Amino acid sequence: MHNKLQIGIIGCAKIAVKAVMPAIVESKTSRLAAVASRDEAKAREVAQQFGIEKSYSSYEAMLEDPEIDAVYIPLPNHLHREWAIRAAEAGKHVLCEKPLALTPEEAEEMVRAADKAGVKLAEAFMYRHHPRWDRIRAIIAAGEIGELRAIRGAFTFNGARMDRGNVRFRSDFGGGSIYDVGCYPISAARLITGLEPEAVSVHAQFLTEFGDVDMMASGLVEFGNGLSLTFDCGMLASYRNFVEIVGADGRIELEHAFKPTDEGTHGFTVTTNGERREERFAPCNQYALMVDDFARSIWGEQSLRFPPEDATRNMRVIEACIRSAKERVRVTL
Repeated sequence: MHNKLQIGIIGCAKIAVKAVMPAIVESKTSRLAAVASRDEAKAREVAQQFGIEKSYSSYEAMLEDPEIDAVYIPLPNHLHREWAIRAAEAGKHVLCEKPLALTPEEAEEMVRAADKAGVKLAEAFMYRHHPRWDRIRAIIAAGEIGELRAIRGAFTFNGARMDRGNVRFRSDFGGGSIYDVGCYPISAARLITGLEPEAVSVHAQFLTEFGDVDMMASGLVEFGNGLSLTFDCGMLASYRNFVEIVGADGRIELEHAFKPTDEGTHGFTVTTNGERREERFAPCNQYALMVDDFARSIWGEQSLRFPPEDATRNMRVIEACIRSAKERVRVTL
């Protein structure tokens, strides 16, 4: 038996307060031990909301707390590198929001810092911890839908009413639809195929008022042998998040692929030989499962399910997609 992992939260972003912090409370392995914000009142407010004993008015102060085992970083993308490295150097394990960094080079630097400090570094792609993805991979490996032919995915939402100061609209903060939601179908295609892309071609809509931040994007990610991912992502479109996996003999369809919402959306459908069946899963909190996997890797009970090197590889694809969209060229990897 282990004492619960003592997790500190660096920042009070919406994703932390609405999703990850409640998941830590629900988890079997971990405890919310502290929260830090540069806004002292905000830190106290969030601490009171979750019954957290400690709140800090600086990130540095929390990193100096010897009772904190690990930190979760939900900060804007451009701050991931700095605070992941500083946390690692302080001896804290790090669970960092996706995407791990702004560039592959930044991600590699973060991985090196964690390795040097002897701490775990994990990217918070929560959807991968839902058991249905293991089942999907098993169905594919068993050849039930035949050789993979194509993958289609999308993640969009309409942020037209969001405050224009939101970090998603700021290029200097790592804003844009590819960083924010396009990373999901890209990650999923790599997970499904077990392959790394050979080339990408992406077209994007850049709105003048937001400089070079991509508001909508659609792309082709080539895996070789004719297999590819076609995806779209955006911050000005009706809400969607789905994946379709097409094989020579059948297909798998996931409605609400990345964020299941209720009992009816935790499964997926498989169609083979003209027959369609539904694979069902009990509702679960995939954020809590992610936290538990993270804690158990720290305790040595299992390896990190998705090592940080995977995040570095995903960043290479994301960077290539953004370059393709900006330069309007096909980019090889």
